[in-house]
Amino acid sequence: MSDKSQYQIDTLAVRAGQERSQFGEHSEALYLTSSFVFDSAAQAAARFSGEEEGNVYSRFTNPTVTMFQERLAALEGAEACIATASGMSAILATLLSLLKSGDHIVSARGIFGASQQMFGNIMPRFGVTTSFVTGSAPAAFQAAMQANTKLVFVETPSNPLTEVFDIAALADIAHDAGALLVVDNCFCTPALQRPLELGADLIIHSATKYLDGQGRVLGGAVCGGKVPVEEVFKFMRTAGPTLSPFNAWVILKGLETLKIRMLAQSAAALDLARRLEGHPAVARVFYPGLPSHPQHALAMRQQATGGAIVAFEVKGGRTEAWRVIDGCRMLSITANLGDVKTTLTHPASTTHGRISPEARAEAGITESLLRVAVGLEAVDDIEADLCRGL
Repeated sequence: MSDKSQYQIDTLAVRAGQERSQFGEHSEALYLTSSFVFDSAAQAAARFSGEEEGNVYSRFTNPTVTMFQERLAALEGAEACIATASGMSAILATLLSLLKSGDHIVSARGIFGASQQMFGNIMPRFGVTTSFVTGSAPAAFQAAMQANTKLVFVETPSNPLTEVFDIAALADIAHDAGALLVVDNCFCTPALQRPLELGADLIIHSATKYLDGQGRVLGGAVCGGKVPVEEVFKFMRTAGPTLSPFNAWVILKGLETLKIRMLAQSAAALDLARRLEGHPAVARVFYPGLPSHPQHALAMRQQATGGAIVAFEVKGGRTEAWRVIDGCRMLSITANLGDVKTTLTHPASTTHGRISPEARAEAGITESLLRVAVGLEAVDDIEADLCRGL
């Protein structure tokens, strides 16, 4: 598949990146080896120096991992992709490879709790500071830019409130300042949204989520232009936050069903969101596919669907929210998402529990908020399970 532009995403998800060995295997091969043997000392030297292409050591080159990287790059329309051990290691590798002491980040406030910890607590130890922007208005991001801003970071939709950010507008703001726009595309995946086509420079993935799709393994990835991704690769090669060949193989198989899963789960999420919006015990529903969502029109321009994440606030506080969770008999009470099994969590005490109460309040993470990652069960059964506690 040398010319990937002639194929649609459904085909790329199944075929892109595959390399067959001399055995002609139909399913992608799993290469469980730590190192690779060379024909001569000269070839070993050429491989290590990069003068000759080929595999060296599975910390940074492995055929199975390469197949995953090439397939995901094809799906995102990216020049290059580097796989990492997890979504958070993808973010860390991006920051440490592209930033230096004295640099500045502008980030949305409403992002995953661990990402907030990364920007707010860990990166300052290396001299990199972050300004967090509340809300999604491009003007607020423009106002936060500084002379030393090198990177703008958003999740769109965000975790857990499904805020949607204008990727094209933020790309213009970042580029005018000589900065890069990095978009976490975890909630949509390339099946629903392709940020590079809207002007983003890099895409972050937690492949643990929808790319795998069945909650089996951890993985991450950075996709984008050859130049910045090559810098991330250099860091990954030295520091070693490596995706294992087995995990790469599992996620490769997950990609084959990515689009049909995302469309089915998105349809179920929209149905559930509509039902919850009419429930008397629900105060508010956050879902980009609903007309009531503040950025509904923008979401429908940028995304193919509203996605599979529904957040909602119950009437009351933590007691009432926990009652909904504890009343469930089927839904999985876990903070992971992107699974074919529907999951339910209370963000204020789980995914965002380590950030300060003030930061949670600023991000809109209330004690009454619940996040549902809709799977492939019947919507009637999902609703019935939630309604035991509601």
